Amino acid sequence: MFNSKFGSVPKFYVRAPGRVNIIGEHIDYCGYSVLPMAVEQDMLIAVEPVKTHVLQLANTNPLYLDFSTSANNIQIDKTKPLWHNYFLCGFKGIQEHFGLSDVTGMNCLVDGNIPPSSGLSSSSALVCCAGLVTLTVLGMNLSKVELAEICAKSEHYIGTEGGGMDQSISFLAEEGTAKLIEFSPLRATDVKLPSGAVFVIANSCVEMNKAATSHFNIRVMECRLAAKLLAKHKCLPWEEVLRLEEVQAKLGVSLEEMLLITEDALHSEPYSPEEICRCLGISLQELKTQILSPSTQDVLSFKLYQRAKHVYSEAARVLQFKKVCEEAPDNTVQLLGELMNQSHVSCRDMYECSCPELDQLVDICRKFGAQGSRLTGAGWGGCTVSIVPADKLPSFLANVHEAYYQRSNRSLVPEKQSLFATKPGGGALVFLEA
Repeated sequence: MFNSKFGSVPKFYVRAPGRVNIIGEHIDYCGYSVLPMAVEQDMLIAVEPVKTHVLQLANTNPLYLDFSTSANNIQIDKTKPLWHNYFLCGFKGIQEHFGLSDVTGMNCLVDGNIPPSSGLSSSSALVCCAGLVTLTVLGMNLSKVELAEICAKSEHYIGTEGGGMDQSISFLAEEGTAKLIEFSPLRATDVKLPSGAVFVIANSCVEMNKAATSHFNIRVMECRLAAKLLAKHKCLPWEEVLRLEEVQAKLGVSLEEMLLITEDALHSEPYSPEEICRCLGISLQELKTQILSPSTQDVLSFKLYQRAKHVYSEAARVLQFKKVCEEAPDNTVQLLGELMNQSHVSCRDMYECSCPELDQLVDICRKFGAQGSRLTGAGWGGCTVSIVPADKLPSFLANVHEAYYQRSNRSLVPEKQSLFATKPGGGALVFLEA
C-alpha cells in the first residue's frame, strides 16, 4: 500500500501500543499513580524520509483522508480533532524540543488495530508513534522517559488536558507485566498480575472522542478548583497549587486523611463561579483569565466535592491493588475484583464519567463470571476491563457476547475489536529494514 501511495518503499517502521488502564481512572492529571498495561493492539507507521520539506501522511483506512503540509509550518486545528492532527502533535513536540526550524520531510503510511474512541488510547498511541518516527528520521536520541514526557505535553496541542499515563505506558511497557506509573519524576515499576486470571476488554460500542467534547476538560478544571479550595481551607498558598496531589504533599497527610479534609472543606452541592470567587477572594475576571481554561470559561457549575472524593479514594485503590498483587494472598483475584468494582462505582457516581451502556456492560460481565469489572479510559463510552478467572474465560466470552452484542445487534462491530482477552504487551519500537 505504501508503494501504491508514494511510488517507493519505506525505510523503517515504528509501532506504539494502546493501553488498558486496569485501575486509577482520571487521577494521572491530578498527580497520582496509575496502573495500566499495554495491549497487544498498536499503531504502526511505515516511513520514508524525503529530501523535500513536505510531510505526506496517508492511512490504510479509507475513512481517514490523506494529508500533506510543510514540515516547517505545523498548524494543529483544535476545533476539529482529525486523525492527522495527532500525528502532527508528536512531530511538533520533537521539533520544538530540539528547537529545529529546518526539518526534513517524510512520507508516512499509518495503520492501526486499536478500536478508535474506545478508551484504549488509540490517539495517544498515534502521538507517541509520530514522536518516535520524527526522532528516528532526525537521527536524534532521547530516553523512553523523555520521549513519554514530550509526547504527553505535545498532545495538549489538540486541546485535551490529559495527564501522562497513556504516553508513559506506550513507551515504558514491557511484555508480561503491568506497570505502576508515578509522576514528577516519571517512573515505572513492574506489577506482576495474578497467573490464575485474565483481563478481558469489552467495547461498549459508544464512541467517545476526548478532544471533541468538553466533559474531559471540565473534570480537569473541577479537580484544579477543588485543589485550590482545599489549599485555601488549610491556609496553604493556593495560587501555586494546580493538582490535588500537591495539597496532600504540602500537608504531609495520608489519602484517608485527605478524604476527611474534603468532607470538612467542601460541600456536595455544585459551586457557581461566583461562589468559587468568594472562597478564593478573587474577581470573576481573575477566575476566567488566571485559572479557567478556554474550554471551561462558560461552565456555570462545578462539582468539587465529588471529584476530589473520587480522586483521593481512587489513588488509594491503586496502591491497594499493587499491594495485593505483591502479597498474593489466596483470594488475590477476588480482592483485586472488589477494588475494580469500587472504582467503577466511584467513576459512575462521584466522577460521573460512565454512561448507561457501560453500566449495563459492567453488570453483564459480573453476572457471567468476572470477579471485577469497570470502565477504563476517559469513560462516557469506550471499553470496560474485567478480571476473569482463567478457567471461566471461554464461557465468559460466549455469554457476554450473546448478552451484550448479539441481543442488541451490536455484533455489527468486528468481534475482535469488541470483546477480547489481553495480556500485557511490549512498548514502542522501531523496526529497521534489513
